[in-house]
Amino acid sequence: MAELLVYEKRTCSTCEKLAELLESRGIEFDRVDFHVEPLSERTIRDIVRKTRRPARDLFRASEPVYEQHHLAERSPDDDEAIALMATYPKLMQRPVVVRGDRAVLARPVERVLELLD
Repeated sequence: MAELLVYEKRTCSTCEKLAELLESRGIEFDRVDFHVEPLSERTIRDIVRKTRRPARDLFRASEPVYEQHHLAERSPDDDEAIALMATYPKLMQRPVVVRGDRAVLARPVERVLELLD
């Protein structure tokens, strides 16, 4: 198993740029397309814990479900945010990269370098 685990959507241009960056540096990584293989609440909770940020920081505000649940007008707690992302995978921002006990939202893709220090 590779040292980095990338949670992505294969057709996402930012995810493609991240893969190119990692490959150009010879960094091995595993990929999970969470739009094909939805993540459990437990997995999302683990990812959130590793980001050391509130779960809502992983919301993708451009998704219709974000507006439908009025997420711009309120601050859901981690439990609700995680449940929403598990129910609506498109709501979770991508790519998210995990290395050991740390994770980053790789937007811009160069943020992944924080995990390589």
